[in-house]
Amino acid sequence: MSGGETSAPTQRDLAAQWLADARAWLEPELAAAFAELDHAPPRLVEAMAYATLDGGKRLRPALVRLACHWNGGNDEDARGPAIAVECIHAYSLVHDDLPCMDDDAWRRGRPSCHAAFGEALALLAADALQSLAFEYVARAPRGNVSSLVRTLASAVGARGMVGGQVLDMALTGAAASGLGEVTRMQAMKTGALIAASARLGAEAAGAPARRCDQVEAWGAALGRCFQAIDDVLDVTADRASLGKTPGKDAAQRKPTLVAALGLEGARAYAAEQAEAAQTLARDLGGPFAATALGFGALLLDRRS
Repeated sequence: MSGGETSAPTQRDLAAQWLADARAWLEPELAAAFAELDHAPPRLVEAMAYATLDGGKRLRPALVRLACHWNGGNDEDARGPAIAVECIHAYSLVHDDLPCMDDDAWRRGRPSCHAAFGEALALLAADALQSLAFEYVARAPRGNVSSLVRTLASAVGARGMVGGQVLDMALTGAAASGLGEVTRMQAMKTGALIAASARLGAEAAGAPARRCDQVEAWGAALGRCFQAIDDVLDVTADRASLGKTPGKDAAQRKPTLVAALGLEGARAYAAEQAEAAQTLARDLGGPFAATALGFGALLLDRRS
């Protein structure tokens, strides 16, 4: 290669750049959403913003935005659903960290919301984030609002994230969980919102139902990969890189893929899911397929 030439970006590079660009796009949008709450109690808004801003990968809104552009939409179409899924994600993390749940005083390298604001205000801030999410998902200018609201509600409620948390609690500390139990719980607790993020982007762009189903399947495979690597990192990472307390899964006898398959088995499972996501993205095709393909490798390689 001659001196002035640079190699073409890989699919992973494209995904990493998309994630970085989406994060830069989303931060001021989130800040503006909190600024609009000017008649709410200031301390409540402060707790909501603390739980949401200045941290996080912004994976879910990045998938909303990518799926929206992939299906002919634009940033204005993606804005409401992208804000919504990040508010839902932040609310779920506040609840996860509470003493009655996973009891963690650290999140994203700083005190968790309840450690900084007290349990009662943290709980209420999370509740307010959930309602704010539905306000914003209903603002999508082009998509079918009833479909968008239904997609988000299904991912969040008893058949999704909340139901998954209940299964997690039931399996924690019990006899060793089998692979089927672990994957079912993870598909609801973590995977449902990641899959819904992809579907919301396609729906916000006005894509037909079959195309939305295919995009959702791509997101679901990414969700399985993401959670498998999360389980691996709880064993292999330190608090500085992880941003929360590592080693808690084993200490609390949590149902994880590492517990079910062993460390190398969990890594192999993650690789299988990354490959499945890449196959689905390849089948979907289109101008953003290369970026979508790269997300499998990007999630597989993450260290935090």
